[in-house]
Amino acid sequence: MYKRLKKDLNINIEEKDGHLFLGEKKKDMRLVMLRPNEIMEFCEFTGSNADDILSWVGKTLGKGFMEQFFSHKDWSNEPMAVKKDVVLGTLEALMLMGYGGIVGFFKKDHILINVYGSLANEEKENIMAKNLCLLNLGIFTGILSLLGIETDAEEIECILTGDEKCSFRFDFIGEEIDDGLVDPEPSEETVSEFLASL
Repeated sequence: MYKRLKKDLNINIEEKDGHLFLGEKKKDMRLVMLRPNEIMEFCEFTGSNADDILSWVGKTLGKGFMEQFFSHKDWSNEPMAVKKDVVLGTLEALMLMGYGGIVGFFKKDHILINVYGSLANEEKENIMAKNLCLLNLGIFTGILSLLGIETDAEEIECILTGDEKCSFRFDFIGEEIDDGLVDPEPSEETVSEFLASL
């Protein structure tokens, strides 16, 4: 699925300016600030004790990405099944842009987003790398918020503290989803196959 989506989304690099864009240039889908290396540099610039700033910037990036990708879309009347498909498709798009291997699971009362092989892997010795996790949490929260999925969010696992992945949990506020939308727990074999496809 990863390789198929890369071809379908047509992600290109403009060599002169170094910009990433989706599809044809005329679609105005430049993704300059969404490049992971630039985000890491921004995190280092903000320094420590900048949690609120990083969260706000992450949410702004997530919402901005969705507004560009789904221009003028009103999500208020869309069912959760449609929103779920959009969330999972958006995570795949972020994965193709270099955010690491991202997989999302919808549970009865929460969403779980796991990130494997993110930029944080390369920055384990950098004391500022934890800021990248805060920014990612904000990006995911912004994506969900724009879709009208209100959650309480937290990081529950982190590659920087010895875990095999960064894992973010988004508890639904005041609702649960239908049983038919709940994803089964992935087997170790499924996770291995996913990682091998990256």
